[in-house]
Amino acid sequence: MAMRKFAVVIAAAGLGLAACGQSSGGGSGDTIELTIAQNAIAGGKNAAAAGFVADWVIPKFEAAQKAKGKDVKVKFVPSGVDDEQYKTKLSLDLKSGKGADVIDIDGIWAGEFAQAGYIKPLADVVGPEAESWDGWSQIPESVQGLATYEGKKYALPVGTDGRVLYFNKTLFQKAGLPADWQPKSWQEILDAGTKLKSSGVPVPIQINAGTAMGEATSMQGVLPLLAGAGGQVEQDGKWTGAAQPLKDALGLYQKIYGGGLGDPKLQQEAKGRDKSFQQFAEGKIGILMEGDYFWRGVVNPATGVAPMKDRDQNVGYALIPAIEPGKGIRGQDFVSMSGGALRTVNPNSKHPKEAFELLAFTLSPEALKEETKDGNVRITPRTDVNKEILAGQPLLTFISEKVLPLTAYRPPVAVYPQVSVALQEATAAVVGGTAPDQAAADYQKKLEGIVGGAGNIAS
Repeated sequence: MAMRKFAVVIAAAGLGLAACGQSSGGGSGDTIELTIAQNAIAGGKNAAAAGFVADWVIPKFEAAQKAKGKDVKVKFVPSGVDDEQYKTKLSLDLKSGKGADVIDIDGIWAGEFAQAGYIKPLADVVGPEAESWDGWSQIPESVQGLATYEGKKYALPVGTDGRVLYFNKTLFQKAGLPADWQPKSWQEILDAGTKLKSSGVPVPIQINAGTAMGEATSMQGVLPLLAGAGGQVEQDGKWTGAAQPLKDALGLYQKIYGGGLGDPKLQQEAKGRDKSFQQFAEGKIGILMEGDYFWRGVVNPATGVAPMKDRDQNVGYALIPAIEPGKGIRGQDFVSMSGGALRTVNPNSKHPKEAFELLAFTLSPEALKEETKDGNVRITPRTDVNKEILAGQPLLTFISEKVLPLTAYRPPVAVYPQVSVALQEATAAVVGGTAPDQAAADYQKKLEGIVGGAGNIAS
């Protein structure tokens, strides 16, 4: 995920720490030692994040604590492993009462870790300081939702992202479509695709489908469409089965890929998503649903994997509309999906209040501005910081101001990855010719086996 490239991931990473927050200072207890570890290492994975924590966060925080009369020493422990290995090692550390005082987790792991008791509500670990942190007022409620499980805040959001519709303005002009295009319904997307097709665009619409694209199919495809049809993959403990919102979402896939507005074969290729990036950059795709990573990391004129020198002039972006105005989740006209990382205090910390101060310091305006300078700009969780650092970044400003207030997140529970694969399989079936209603029914059968029976499904 794109957000993993910009989130400062602080975690134990299974480093075998004997204990967290051990006191030193000759047994006097005058010195408070905190550990801060991350899945990053100088010269390797997430090197910039490692450098920021080691070279800026630690000395600045220690100095701030000294000014308050506290002798606090922070130790940075680097690591660099793949995400699943990191998650496994982190889980083992937390389970055995070890790990760093301050830890980061992917937002999608929050519910799983909470259910296992690996993390606890911040108020339970830290006290009322966690609820009264002044930064909460700068974080939109939709983004706070990423850090909330069963109504309680388990962490602070580190960052987030958002999904939009990108379009090629040159192709739109040739098709007689406006440069400020903003569809208000799915039908308007299809109508634009039809005009693009008539004007000779090879692939009018690209919305990820199938299993080859993995989670990209879910986050940049079926989940935003499900939200646009008024549904969520899971809500109030019930999973959405073969209900109308899913049938509607799969129906749009049928209209796109069965109606000649998309390329069905591209959805089956191992590197289909990468190929779609290249095709968009080459002017062969008219409309593409993607996250802000596409703008920052794919078509970026300077550093993108499929750079577009004319990106700022030729790439437009629009909100993802609901199936019809007012028919999206929460009665919204427009929808999106977001991911993100979380930062929390290890329940095993012997110095939870100081650990929270460290955690809050990393998400202070001063720290976030420092972290995102020199070309490392990204959407932070704080609106006050975003207004300043995103100046001159129209797409990121658009997502921060227009998308985040209406976005949604994946359910942070252990079975979600299996559910996601089943959704991907449903889209693959429709792209391959299966009727949407049948694909939805097949999905529900798989879902029953994943979530423990029909009693856990709303259909």
